[in-house]
Amino acid sequence: MKPTSWNMGNRRFGRVNWLGLYTLTEREVVRFTSIWTQTVLAPLITAGLFLLVFDLAIGSRRGEVMGVSFAHFLAPGILMMTVIQNAFANTASSLVVSKIQGNIVDSLMPPLSPIELVIGYTMGGVVRGLIVASAVAIVTFPILGVGIAHPLWTLLFVLLGSAMMALIGVLAGIVSDRFDQMNAITNFIVTPLSFLSGTFYSIDILPPTLLVITKFNPIFYLIDGTRYGVIGVSDASPVNGALYVGALTLGLGIWCWRWFSTGFRLKS
Repeated sequence: MKPTSWNMGNRRFGRVNWLGLYTLTEREVVRFTSIWTQTVLAPLITAGLFLLVFDLAIGSRRGEVMGVSFAHFLAPGILMMTVIQNAFANTASSLVVSKIQGNIVDSLMPPLSPIELVIGYTMGGVVRGLIVASAVAIVTFPILGVGIAHPLWTLLFVLLGSAMMALIGVLAGIVSDRFDQMNAITNFIVTPLSFLSGTFYSIDILPPTLLVITKFNPIFYLIDGTRYGVIGVSDASPVNGALYVGALTLGLGIWCWRWFSTGFRLKS
């Protein structure tokens, strides 16, 4: 008799182990919410300091940027920078800690398929990104007098940014065996791409060569799309940006699935 996919013994309903997927996601969420002062409060304070320092230091001299005040122009970029840094850190640190402590097998042994592992880890980063984004928006936007012009666009880019950076964090966590290796990826890849993405300036002021390079930077589209969602202005089409980042996120998901499938740097 052909076995049915509705197998209550291993908690599979259809082709997905929903209980295992939920448990992995819950573990990743509880892992960062249990230390919320470091994972939510600290990024909120950092974002507030960025806004305060840059607005006080150069806001009055910059005047308006793209037809809005410098503080309003800056706020969406700072929000997205906070999101991508935290989504990346959530998945990367989770995997590195598991490898250092020798309990990565606890994630690999349960009846979870590679795609379920990818989704579970990624969802933890997405939830952290959403919580951090909400905290920054709720606390800083009313102080600055910033509204949200297009809420759905804002939510879409926060979700895309969280998912993309969570997947990059998975890749970084798989290839890293120590925190200094993970920090090297943060310092030499994630942070430069974040700062060279139009967070503090409009790309219209860039020379042609840097302008071309910037248009290949996916973080530029995340920040620019969030800026469109929050204040209604952008350097590029939000539709094109969402499609570009979405395609890249899909490719990163396939890459992570492949590494989980083969056990690359995880089973050795």
